[in-house]
Amino acid sequence: MVKVLLATTLILLVFGLVILSSAGLVEGQKKFGSDYYYLNHQLIGVAIGLFAMFVLSRINYKFWKKISFLILFVSLALMILVFLPSFGYGLKGATRWLNIAGVSFQPSELLKLGLIIYLAAWFGNRGDGVRNWKNGMAPFFIVLSFAGTLLLLQPDIGTLIVVSFISIAMYFFAGSPTKHFLILGLVIVVLFAGMIAAEPYRLSRIKTFIDPGHDPRGISYQLNQSLISIGSGGVFGVGFGKSTQKFGFLPEVTSDSIFAIMVEELGFVGAGFLIGLFVWLTFLMVRVANNTSDKFGKLLVMGMAVWIIGQTFLNIGAVSGLVPLTGIPLPFVSYGGTAITALLAGMGIVFNVAKRA
Repeated sequence: MVKVLLATTLILLVFGLVILSSAGLVEGQKKFGSDYYYLNHQLIGVAIGLFAMFVLSRINYKFWKKISFLILFVSLALMILVFLPSFGYGLKGATRWLNIAGVSFQPSELLKLGLIIYLAAWFGNRGDGVRNWKNGMAPFFIVLSFAGTLLLLQPDIGTLIVVSFISIAMYFFAGSPTKHFLILGLVIVVLFAGMIAAEPYRLSRIKTFIDPGHDPRGISYQLNQSLISIGSGGVFGVGFGKSTQKFGFLPEVTSDSIFAIMVEELGFVGAGFLIGLFVWLTFLMVRVANNTSDKFGKLLVMGMAVWIIGQTFLNIGAVSGLVPLTGIPLPFVSYGGTAITALLAGMGIVFNVAKRA
């Protein structure tokens, strides 16, 4: 099982790098004077991530249960540092990055992994106590609210959606009563509705989702260009490296919109292959979780599975017009050193669970 998991992860990783090498050509040359700027920088994150994956795959996963609170504390502390001018800095109206000793990274990506480890440990220690309001839903909601507030202040609604999705799913897998699960889901839906109504640009994205023809040169521009890119791909695509949309037409070609570029170049066949890899990886992780008797290990693997497959389909749905645009990157494919490092580190822990299943 571990060998199949590793092979699938590496295939997905290599495929993502190949896609990024093509998607970032024009933007890399235009902004930095290097065709492979994005690929080269991504390889740094991949190298760090592979090293972390190798090390963590050899550490007994139960060790992380002992220090789960410390991991969450450090993750939240880094999130708070973002708001200090001497450490945090922003791009495109959002303050989401840290620069410590010349090293830049995005702490919200580390928060995802930290929260998964903490919730797996917390729920794993509660047993049937998770069904109790006082010991289950109330403390869980407090932790999620604090993390969510920090993300909202950045603002990073895309990551907030992913973190909420992961947390609620883990609460469900831990054995929460249906009543508590539905109440929590309803509360979060109401809160998100309030956040959308509070900011005009978020409300405009909902209008774009309902009617892609709304303001085609403004708020709907990215979605319309993304749909053009996807529609141009057909069954087999226009050919690797031959996308025209990456020549300044489609925004965020190396991050949020990279799936659209891939479909344009490799078509329905390429999209099917990539989606198939994600589904197969998730299936393997669910099998590992089912074969694990330890509740902490089970929840840890399921949290990672939800993170990967949930973020994948949110990204694909957004660029395809199936859900509102949220600015969520595609796991293993989109540009982002912190994201790929955190994902590979998390997979290293999954490999260790699989070894002991």
